[in-house]
Amino acid sequence: MTILGASRSLRAHSATSVDLATAALARIERLDPSLRAFLTLTADRALADARRADAELAAGRDRGPLHGIPIAVKDLFAIAGVPNTAGSLVYRNRVPAFDCAVVERLIQAGAVMLGTLNMHELAYGITSANPHFGAVRNPWNPDRSPGGSSGGSGAAVAAGLVFAAMGSDTGGSIRIPASFCGTVGLKPTYGRVSRYGVLPLGHTLDHMGPLARTVRDAAIMVNAIAGFDARDPASSRRPAEDFIPPEGSSIRGLRIGFAESFFFERIEPGVDSAVRAAMARAEALGAQMRPVRVPDPAAINAVGQIILLSEAAAVLEPYRKRRELFGADVLALLDQGSLVPATDYIQAQRIRRFMQRSFAKVWGEVDCLITPTTAITAPPIGQATVTVGGGDEPVRPAATRMSRPFNVLGLPALSIPCGLDASGLPVGLQIAGPPFEEARLLRVGAALEDSGIKLSNTPAQADR
Repeated sequence: MTILGASRSLRAHSATSVDLATAALARIERLDPSLRAFLTLTADRALADARRADAELAAGRDRGPLHGIPIAVKDLFAIAGVPNTAGSLVYRNRVPAFDCAVVERLIQAGAVMLGTLNMHELAYGITSANPHFGAVRNPWNPDRSPGGSSGGSGAAVAAGLVFAAMGSDTGGSIRIPASFCGTVGLKPTYGRVSRYGVLPLGHTLDHMGPLARTVRDAAIMVNAIAGFDARDPASSRRPAEDFIPPEGSSIRGLRIGFAESFFFERIEPGVDSAVRAAMARAEALGAQMRPVRVPDPAAINAVGQIILLSEAAAVLEPYRKRRELFGADVLALLDQGSLVPATDYIQAQRIRRFMQRSFAKVWGEVDCLITPTTAITAPPIGQATVTVGGGDEPVRPAATRMSRPFNVLGLPALSIPCGLDASGLPVGLQIAGPPFEEARLLRVGAALEDSGIKLSNTPAQADR
């Protein structure tokens, strides 16, 4: 069931919020011991929130489509009175006394909070093989990675434990789990959603956004969380809008670009065929598919890596001497970041601004871009390299090289499922666009989803 479907059921009095929360808690009890999607389950709070939602709806106080809907947030997001560890021993004793901006807005929208979700330690990785709290498993195949760093969010949504979840995205950490787990994931424009009260990784790269079962469900989440927040110095004053695509959304006449170089190089055959089939579907719906040249994404990736190494090392510098607190992979990245010269970081930021100006010219030619979300489908847990494009490549760059450029550029990017590979694993399609054009991306995604591009079956773990 979708958020929209559940919302209609609540208002038709064919279900209650307590029914939805109780079913979710039962499903979590049954499935989560193997999936490890949750870190802290707030069952008592969820049932209290659900009872309050039912009472409010019965009294005619309707907060909107999220009212009474069970959701959860990545363990980076502060919830008052709930452990907020970022999946790390560094913050193991952290229990905030306040809600972060996103949680504030979700509560104002009437959402029922089920707790916090497992993740790659400190959001600094793409596997969610957490050394302290256990590896999150992919509901499509428990031997496969759910992606990261928002792996618990992707797994929880895919397995039907929650209707939607919040994630963060510094180099692809919403879109990679969405791709690997067969869900929708949206990274909004930098500054569109407040970062206040979310534990940081890269101050100029972090974005907050939802993972959901459908494009319109993701739009409902963005409606709730977008908007200016004076507590976040990067928050945009651009007014939020209604992001929910109407029924029967059309993309006829829309100019959709695709870049053969880079984005369709060194990708798995199953990814290539599924994404190209989606492109053909878009053309059949009346979109104008146009080849386009984009500024060097490989260079943008290199710039992003320098910026992230430097910023993450700065954020975690107060803790780095306590080396026993960190997993080996995160510690190695922090050590590497501490060695980046300040001149390299400053030059990377200068090149970044040049790339942003250069990339802006693309939007004069096309309205949005279509690419694969990831070059690969979900790899086995613990596997360090993949064979793709005739050669071996570490899993991290294979997973992030399509997504990271849009973090560096601060542009909105949406991942939707567009099929399965030969192993029965989901393939993600990425739709990226100009700043603050989330509504356009969601309209394209909804039109493709309505046309039948969405997955026709469900993960094995979700069927149990």
